[in-house]
Amino acid sequence: MAEVQTSVQSGELSQRFIEFVMMHAQNAALFLGQIPNPKTGQGEVNLELAKMFIDQLAMIQEKTRGNLTNEETTVLRNALSNLQMAFVEVSRAQERGGASQPAPVPEPAPSAEPSVPAQTSTPPELSTPATSAESESKKKFTKSYGP
Repeated sequence: MAEVQTSVQSGELSQRFIEFVMMHAQNAALFLGQIPNPKTGQGEVNLELAKMFIDQLAMIQEKTRGNLTNEETTVLRNALSNLQMAFVEVSRAQERGGASQPAPVPEPAPSAEPSVPAQTSTPPELSTPATSAESESKKKFTKSYGP
C-alpha cells in the first residue's frame, strides 16, 4: 500500500514540477512579447524580466541535474533552449530597431522518449568570447544571451 501512495505522490510531484517550469516559461514568453499582456492585449517586451525568468530556469536545471525524471528533464531542457533562442532573436530585433512581433515559442510537449543528457554549457552563439581559463570560471557564474 505504501508503494502505491509513493508512486502516486511522485507522479503528482512530477506534474507539479512540469507545471512550475511551464509557468516560468510562460512568464518569460510574456516578457519577450510572444504572449499578449492580459491587461492590454498587446505583446510587450521587457528583456530584463525575460532574462530573469530564463536565468531562473537555468538555475533550476543546474540544481536539479540528475534528480529529474526523463520527462521532467526533457520539458525543462526544451523550454530553456526555446526561450534562450527567442531571447536572442528579440534582443537582436530590438538592436536593429525593428518593432516586428517575434514568432511565438512553441510550448514543449512532455515526451516519453529517453532524455538526452542536459547541456552543460552555453551554446557558442550565446556566449561571449574569452580565454579557456576565463570561460571555465565564467560558465559557473554568468550567462549571456546576445552579443
